Amino acid sequence: MENNETKQLVDKFEEKVKADLTSFLQKKEALDAHVPECIDVEEKWGEICRSYIPDGAREFKDYPVVSLGWMMLVGMAMAFYWDTDWEANSKRKDYYEALRDKKGYDNMDDYVVQDLLGYRDEAAEKITELVAECASRVFSLLNHEHVEPGTEAALGCYVAALHQLYLAGMEMELNALGYHMTPLNQ
Repeated sequence: MENNETKQLVDKFEEKVKADLTSFLQKKEALDAHVPECIDVEEKWGEICRSYIPDGAREFKDYPVVSLGWMMLVGMAMAFYWDTDWEANSKRKDYYEALRDKKGYDNMDDYVVQDLLGYRDEAAEKITELVAECASRVFSLLNHEHVEPGTEAALGCYVAALHQLYLAGMEMELNALGYHMTPLNQ
């Protein structure tokens, strides 16, 4: 596949993932009709992706849903950082590593959901299940792309999937924090 064809395939796939996640999370009432945005957090995507790829790609072979879902947790954590003290948090360069290293890669979900975001009991279980459902949906979409493993297209689709999961996590947490984008009555 040529570079231009690969880019088109990846862009189309990313749009498909975005639409699927947005629709699903709205049906689950985890997002409002108008999805919150946060340019500050979105701008950190590149550095987070670069630091996550070595772990995420390694884990994808045996644990694809975890590899995908953990990026959604990173997006949630970033929304939390933005809401609590972005002036201090925006200067960091180790977002992913700091999250991973608190309890290790395998337990990053517990750290983010319970320790960082403060969800407990049924609420923590609900968030964890929702992240797993989103990651499973995206994994299914990846499988249906039928791209050859190890190719530029496969890596592009994986990174596109991670990007949309990161943004969905950010949007979902912003929504949970009370950032509801509604029109103002004039």
